[in-house]
Amino acid sequence: MTAPPRRDWVTPVAIALAGLALCAIVAIAGDIATGDALQLVAYSFLGAALAGLLAWALLHPLRGASVGTQTAVATLAPVVAVAIGVGWAASGMFIMSHDLWVLWTVLAAAGSAGLIVAVLLGRRVARASRSVGDLARSLAEPGVERTGIGTPPQELAELAAQLEATSRKLADAHAQAAALERSRRELVAWVSHDLRTPLAGIRAMVEALEDGVVDDAATVARYHTAMRREADRLAGLVDDLFELSRIQAGALSLDLERVPLDELVSDAVAGASIAAAAKGIDVHGEVSEPAPVVRLSTPEMGRVVRNLLDNAIRHTPPGGAIHITAAPDRSGTAAEVAVQDGCGGIPEGELDLVFETAYRGDAARTPGDGGAGLGLAVARGLVEAHDGHISVRNEGDGCLFTVRLPLA
Repeated sequence: MTAPPRRDWVTPVAIALAGLALCAIVAIAGDIATGDALQLVAYSFLGAALAGLLAWALLHPLRGASVGTQTAVATLAPVVAVAIGVGWAASGMFIMSHDLWVLWTVLAAAGSAGLIVAVLLGRRVARASRSVGDLARSLAEPGVERTGIGTPPQELAELAAQLEATSRKLADAHAQAAALERSRRELVAWVSHDLRTPLAGIRAMVEALEDGVVDDAATVARYHTAMRREADRLAGLVDDLFELSRIQAGALSLDLERVPLDELVSDAVAGASIAAAAKGIDVHGEVSEPAPVVRLSTPEMGRVVRNLLDNAIRHTPPGGAIHITAAPDRSGTAAEVAVQDGCGGIPEGELDLVFETAYRGDAARTPGDGGAGLGLAVARGLVEAHDGHISVRNEGDGCLFTVRLPLA
């Protein structure tokens, strides 16, 4: 058994010193001789020591008993200490034996009453302890309504409050784990669907080429182009999954540097111009002067803008226009990169789902030009990793995606 810390002795020592001071004051006020006063104090302290040893001897075998039993023994110890001290003092000072027996009778009655009070108080502490135990056991049963424990002692009240806080955290963690598990299952199902179709098409075209079913040059070239396009789609899907896993695992490492947003916008517009031209879509970029400067990781934030432009090109009808702008916001503490497309808008009830994993906004979820629904989820994760915010709202004949980043 380890020795108690030194601070545990501070209170008992202070009480002992205060008691000696009080004894001196009473002895002086009562004009008690110094020798008699010292003898009375000695009797009292010896009685208390014997009572303490007796209580310790009883508590040692009862250390596995209930809190109520141990509290009753501990509460009875001061009564016994007083009885022993008074008895010794009376035995040496009382002249008539009748008065001495009267005193012993009073002490016996007071001791019995003290034991009754100790038992009752011990039961109260035991009830509070059992209530805290029930509260702890209920933590393993989410959703079970827990009853209060009345007004318990301070230590038990603090323990109950900590258990309640732990219960709320466990409930939140359980809900988050359940949501993550549902998201994981949905993601696996959606990705499996998106992988299966292009792989089946590539296999069919490869088998047709191997079997010689297709041998004319024009068809073979078309098959090669289709296989290359499907392979690029699969590579993009794998890249999105890898990036999304890094974001969700907290393994994303950013190499931040001061970057003018005009460079970011011009590079993204140049990269999207070919796909836009193939659909007859005009992509126009505009950056305020002077260009806002933001601390960002160029590869990751470039991917965000490319994903927004790819999404805009995918959903804007041929002949439409896409406008991307970059400028400081009204507060002057952040910069905003906005992409306006001509998709026709998103139902208001689905605006909050746009950045969820695998959202594509169509019920059929037919693979093809619709994408795998990971681009916007990746964009949100990368923006939040830069301490930024991404949002979307319907505006004009399409949607306006806005990325807000703190200025350098």
